[in-house]
Amino acid sequence: MSATYIARSTAVAARRLGDEMVVMSALDSTLFSLSDVAAVLWESADGRTPLDQIVRDRVCSSYDVDHPTALRDAEEFVRALAAHGILFVSEQPIEAPGAQAAAASGSPR
Repeated sequence: MSATYIARSTAVAARRLGDEMVVMSALDSTLFSLSDVAAVLWESADGRTPLDQIVRDRVCSSYDVDHPTALRDAEEFVRALAAHGILFVSEQPIEAPGAQAAAASGSPR
């Protein structure tokens, strides 16, 4: 099984409003209100850290959830945001903003 890397799109506006993380797509003005765990994934989406490691180090260590369940839920979240162009998904590290566009042209998982 190959690693999954995620990176935030540059075509979004994201703000933390108190305890809530809000993300808006600049492409279609879709607004997302992220849960605590989803916000952790969003903030960790640097393109260099594998999703599996983000889930293990940031989600499972902070929330009462087992790794297989957390990873399955994270993959579902990533697919949903990738379908809206909010996150880019790749099997290789995503190093630069220009590389994010290339990753986005691939099919979302």
